[in-house]
Amino acid sequence: MAAGGTPPPETPGPATPLAARRARWMGMQYADITKLREMAAHHDRAAARAQQRVARLNTHIEKLRHQATLLREKSQKVLAEIPEIEQQMAQHDRDIKASTGGRAGVAVTSDVTSLHYKVRKLQQKVVDKQQKARHLELRAAQKTQKTAELKVKVDRYTEAARLQEQEAAAFRQRADRLQMVTEQDVASHLTAPAAPPKSPPDDASPPP
Repeated sequence: MAAGGTPPPETPGPATPLAARRARWMGMQYADITKLREMAAHHDRAAARAQQRVARLNTHIEKLRHQATLLREKSQKVLAEIPEIEQQMAQHDRDIKASTGGRAGVAVTSDVTSLHYKVRKLQQKVVDKQQKARHLELRAAQKTQKTAELKVKVDRYTEAARLQEQEAAAFRQRADRLQMVTEQDVASHLTAPAAPPKSPPDDASPPP
């Protein structure tokens, strides 16, 4: 050792088979932790996709419900026009009776035939409006049925998302436990006491 110098650092000895096995085991542990976290992320992604589908389906369901409500309102509005038409028909019937005096075989004038024609047109109008209202109600019922079918899909995707979240949580817990065990093992390995130095032999004579 040179005067005033510092002793050279001790070079570590050759790796023993035990140390090599321990290093390989540590590497395998960290690889397992990474794989577990990868699986957790995979399940998280699947859960997010299922939740995304649920959100889109719920939006579609509300849209269909709104459309069905509008169709029913239109149907009710069409049906509400029928009483007024029926009043017009009743008025024409009264005019016809007044013109003919309620007697059969009376010569029919053009005014009476015109009233009959108007009555028939109004009757056809009533039937057309009833048919239109039924058609609107049918479309509303179809949209309501579609919402029920989509609700089944929502329930299925919601359950799938819940299961995927449970799987992701299970993989994360396993990874956390394995990481904790591995870190404890590494810490205990690093803090292990070094081998005690060899004591000098008892019969060693003091230097002259």
